[in-house]
Amino acid sequence: MATMAQQIATRVRASPAQARRQRSARRTGKVARNVRVMASAAPSALTAPHGGKLVDLMVEQDKKEAVRASATKTIQLSDRNACDVELLIVGGFSPLEGFLDEEDYKSVVETMRLTDGTILGLPVVLDTDDDSIQVGDKVLLSYEGQDLAVVTVDSKYKPNKPLEALKCYGTSSLEHPGVQMISMERGKYYIGGKVEGLDLPKRIFPCASPREVRAMLPEGKDVVAFQCRNPIHRAHYELFTRALDAENVGEGAVCLVHPTCGPTQDDDIPGIVRYHTYEVLKEEVNNPQVRWAYLPYSMHMAGPREAIQHMIIRKNYGCTHFIIGRDMAGSKSCLSGEDFYGAYDAQDFAKEHAPELGMQTVPSLNIAYTKEKGYVTADVAKAENLTTLSLSGTKFRKMLRSGEEIPDWFAFKSVVKVLREETAN
Repeated sequence: MATMAQQIATRVRASPAQARRQRSARRTGKVARNVRVMASAAPSALTAPHGGKLVDLMVEQDKKEAVRASATKTIQLSDRNACDVELLIVGGFSPLEGFLDEEDYKSVVETMRLTDGTILGLPVVLDTDDDSIQVGDKVLLSYEGQDLAVVTVDSKYKPNKPLEALKCYGTSSLEHPGVQMISMERGKYYIGGKVEGLDLPKRIFPCASPREVRAMLPEGKDVVAFQCRNPIHRAHYELFTRALDAENVGEGAVCLVHPTCGPTQDDDIPGIVRYHTYEVLKEEVNNPQVRWAYLPYSMHMAGPREAIQHMIIRKNYGCTHFIIGRDMAGSKSCLSGEDFYGAYDAQDFAKEHAPELGMQTVPSLNIAYTKEKGYVTADVAKAENLTTLSLSGTKFRKMLRSGEEIPDWFAFKSVVKVLREETAN
């Protein structure tokens, strides 16, 4: 499936109908609906958020009770829903003010753009099976006993899930975990409407908001984002620290290590365990060129289109560059083990759309460990005929369980300790 990026790319051009809507929106001011009036511009010394302003949907403290009391119905949020609500409230999904209505949903599915032409990798939707919810209702969004937000329903619709799967994931096969999610986990209706924030999920691991992350970044310097959903080992560390030396990265740049700690694939390490590995590693390396923050995002494993979603989010958090790994957000068939995307589909797709997003991509280096020179790029190892060492993920997990010594060249001792403690439990 090496042409997946090209297949998806054909779906992101603005249609003639969209172009007409964009012209009409500019005349009527409709485009402004995507940017909250209360939103404030990002500091001029940092990169501008997607859409130009950082959205903040949190209701003022003295008005929260009235907003909560206005709701007449309640939806209990899933873990995935709660991540989306949090990112909407804090501006991670800027310029969105809420969940997509039917018109915007269809547009994003078909063309990877909102109806006003703004690029968006994947639709941000709220699902329900509740037949009683109607347009005009105010619905309280509750999560594990917390009231997170109220959504004013301006659209309720039955999505075309097979089409959504095919356009967004490149396949409608239930062998893809993302297709399983939208087909088997989500309810039969989607709800669109503006969100008013009341609270953020109480998490063991703190998730700094875009505004908070921006406050800890150096002004006027490049910020290279590193996305991951697994514990960081030596090769990963070499990869993102060497990215600071890339030709398109300026002097004095920093790397923002920004792991997703929401739901991912069923066989991934739990978010709380990953968080503990990142915290101990942060202390072990103590690198002033590296910043750490955690993202409450639910992975879709959507390959090329998810790469765009990640770039948009990281731009909102203040990043100028994004490291695109080999087979980023990729997935294999749960039956055959076949990859759904080509190894470089996400890289190619992200590079194509980077200028429009106002970001730059940094392809991840192919790093190898050698007996003679330690970590070098794979081409150097081959050119100099160096002796490379490798350790498969399966072998690593077996060694963890059996208590065997893990080579220092492969993993950090602090990370191994956390993983061993989790394995023992």
